[in-house]
Amino acid sequence: SHTDSRADDAYNMKLSEQRAQATINYLVEKGGIDRSRLSGKGYGETRLVNKCNNNTPCSKADHQRNRRSEFIIKE
Repeated sequence: SHTDSRADDAYNMKLSEQRAQATINYLVEKGGIDRSRLSGKGYGETRLVNKCNNNTPCSKADHQRNRRSEFIIKE
């Protein structure tokens, strides 16, 4: 899971780790997926999808694109 760059690095890393865990919990509780089939990782603001870093002014929508969870589906 990922965050935007609008807080400090340590906060964003912790937030992304919490987001990854919340995503797993959702998939287990609502999707009925066995927890043993899932893993999560927080990346904080290290993998932005655009140029909205701490030194670049961006719109709210641009920052929002960086707040996400991504999935890799394995067989």
